[in-house]
Amino acid sequence: MRARRRRGLQPATSEPPSVTRRSLRPLGRAIRYLGHYRRETTLAYTALILATGAQLMVPRLIQLLIDSLTKSLVASRVAALPAPAQPAAAQAFGLSTAQFVSLQADPTRGMFLAGGLILVFALIRGLFSFSQAYMGERASQSVSFDLRNELFARIQRLSFSYHDRNHTGQLMIRATDDVEKVRLFVGQGLLMAVQSLLLLTGTLIILSTTNFRLMLVILPILPFAVLLFMAIGSLARPMFEAAQIRLSALNGILQENMAGIKVVKAFHRESQQIDRFDRGADEYLQVQLRVMRLMTLVMPTLFLIANLGQALILYFGGRQIINGTLTLGQWQEFSLYLMFVFIPVGQLGFIITQMSQASASAGRVFEILDASSDVVDAPNARPLPPVRGQVTFDNVSFRYLGSGRPVLDQVSFQAEPGQKIALLGMTVPASPRSST
Repeated sequence: MRARRRRGLQPATSEPPSVTRRSLRPLGRAIRYLGHYRRETTLAYTALILATGAQLMVPRLIQLLIDSLTKSLVASRVAALPAPAQPAAAQAFGLSTAQFVSLQADPTRGMFLAGGLILVFALIRGLFSFSQAYMGERASQSVSFDLRNELFARIQRLSFSYHDRNHTGQLMIRATDDVEKVRLFVGQGLLMAVQSLLLLTGTLIILSTTNFRLMLVILPILPFAVLLFMAIGSLARPMFEAAQIRLSALNGILQENMAGIKVVKAFHRESQQIDRFDRGADEYLQVQLRVMRLMTLVMPTLFLIANLGQALILYFGGRQIINGTLTLGQWQEFSLYLMFVFIPVGQLGFIITQMSQASASAGRVFEILDASSDVVDAPNARPLPPVRGQVTFDNVSFRYLGSGRPVLDQVSFQAEPGQKIALLGMTVPASPRSST
């Protein structure tokens, strides 16, 4: 047990127990940092709403394009019939006299109009998608800037005992990798979650007003898909926490080795250090493989659900076309909107993955920001008077954390301004109790 702790092969014990709490509260606390950058956040979400609205318009325009093409084809066939039979034939195919005359005069007008509008909305969506991504990234980078600065300032103020209990590598990984995972969710995952909600809600509203009976065919699939992805996310979060703990331990081993490389080489301990790092890397690899085995279920499950929905639409939509209650353009429109239903469901898996990572990392970040220093002022502490540079030690005793033997025992002396005093003593081996 003593050797394993010294080698860092049990990194989970080096992390405070509160890291394992399964709560989204730290992530919500990180999201509130966006309130410091209201302009960037407001512009990002406004652009997101406009881009999503433009995206929702495209299937309707494609339906108009296909129906216009179909009607033009029907009009050309009717025009080939004898003139006395043309009005009856046009009416049989659902064309009024005015529509038939208009299509004869300009058969491509509807196609070019719908195609032009599709291009316009595509440009609008591209412009606002760029604005959404840029402003979202700007806001998230600003949040990570604040978090890193606060972390660094907090680490500077924590007592020696805190740094004795936490390796430098672990603190480094929280200020870099953990903050980056929070930033990715704030800048990408959160925007994607809002976009998915808007896209799914808008699509279901359009489908309910377009073909309510056909929408009811695919509606029961959605709760099943949402519950499935939420279950995967709840299983993934503790795995991501464990992966971050192992990564912190691995980074600690690397940092300690690089800082003490001269000592390692002087005592010819390269083989032991290589073995130590190899075992730490193996632990991290095993945790990551467990995470990946779970997350690889997301995409196959999504494709299975989407193909099931498409098969239902092909069957029930085909029956409506045969019965004459659904046009080919409307069926194609419904199929495209169906993809807009399953795109948010698929994004839900990615969002839950990012949320799980960010939630675990946010908890580790705020654990440092909320850490209390062991050195505090006494309740009756007096204000420090003007310092003259004179220091008096009066019966001072001191021992290191975890050590039973004091290194200073009732030491008294006085240091005058400008005077240099050094305390020297031989190195005392740590007791077996303190080495564990």
